[in-house]
Amino acid sequence: MSERSQIIPAPEGEYFETSRFSGLSLLLAGGAVVGLLLCLIGALKDQPQFSFSWLFGFFYFFTLCCGCLFWTIVHHATDAEWSVVVRRQLENIALLLFALFIFAIPILLLRHHLFEWMNIAPGENPVLDSKREYLNWPFFLFRAFLYFVLLGGVAFFLRRFSVAQDRDGNPRCTVWMRKVAFAGLPIFGLALSFAAFDWVMGLNYRWFSTMWGPYIFAGAAGSSMSLLVLVTTALRQAGYLKVVTLEHYHIMGKWMLAFSVFWAYIGFSQYMLYWYANIPEETQYYLVRNTASWWPLSMLLVIGRFFGPFSILLLQGIKKRPHQLCIVAGWIMFMQALDMYLIVLPSLHGTGVHLSIWDFLCPIAIGCSLAFLYLRLIGKTSTFPVRDPRLIESLRLRN
Repeated sequence: MSERSQIIPAPEGEYFETSRFSGLSLLLAGGAVVGLLLCLIGALKDQPQFSFSWLFGFFYFFTLCCGCLFWTIVHHATDAEWSVVVRRQLENIALLLFALFIFAIPILLLRHHLFEWMNIAPGENPVLDSKREYLNWPFFLFRAFLYFVLLGGVAFFLRRFSVAQDRDGNPRCTVWMRKVAFAGLPIFGLALSFAAFDWVMGLNYRWFSTMWGPYIFAGAAGSSMSLLVLVTTALRQAGYLKVVTLEHYHIMGKWMLAFSVFWAYIGFSQYMLYWYANIPEETQYYLVRNTASWWPLSMLLVIGRFFGPFSILLLQGIKKRPHQLCIVAGWIMFMQALDMYLIVLPSLHGTGVHLSIWDFLCPIAIGCSLAFLYLRLIGKTSTFPVRDPRLIESLRLRN
């Protein structure tokens, strides 16, 4: 380690100057305030439509934040070296899960418009009665609270130890982060899966899928890596994160490719098994989304989420060209939004697509709020871990 340090000295920490971006912060704050006020009007004016639009926006950003938490956990669990220089931004975005807890409140308040099972009294539906031990309001509320406590707790402790190591370089922080990561792996898997069961699969209590957790996870992991590419590039253009090289971009691009394939594999496996079995309570999910005007959007998702990124990311040169990789990353994030839209909104408009202004305002309001909080958060620590024992190896990265 000492010989390598002589070749590439560890860089000093760099700090995001929040004052330089006060205009952007003001713009995001204004967008958040105006968006949230308009959403309040929507909640009072058209509760059924607003509730589904809000759930769509909320769950989209929930998957992005959870995906960033996943990559942070994997970094420590596998003792990865390459991701040291980009890890702090994953930690910052994952910590936004605490803010998403606030944005989950409208879902709880408008639950009767979202979840049909909450409006059916015991004894009226034998299928639902068989699931009452799980599908009941007190347990649903408890689980929603527990998801944020567990996921937010893991994100908090990983970032806390990481920032503490910046101050004193104590290698024990690395050991503690790895312990938290090992404990966080099953917590993450269970919390994300059951949150997906409750908030999106629960929109239709008659339908079920044992592949639902992996499917949501695959989309979250791929889109969050794409978000990391966009955030890293934006910071580099602003003069930060010069420690990130084309080799790091190459690896991030390979992970984007890997999870494009994994998402398609899980999605096709679920579709093929349901098509082959042809059981009504299993196929109803796809019947709605494969009819009327939902069909073109479903085809766009299949082509745009897999075939397009797959064919482009196979090229090594694309993965080493940040600006071109950002175009692919932005497209994948857009496809993730389309995926969440196709999951949520057909439960309201089963006969075809009915675009509403709230479908745009709700994600914008939530996104502006989270982006504003991110800009406030990023300036509190160095933009990358400065005393991580694996930093030199990350700087020397070669694929």
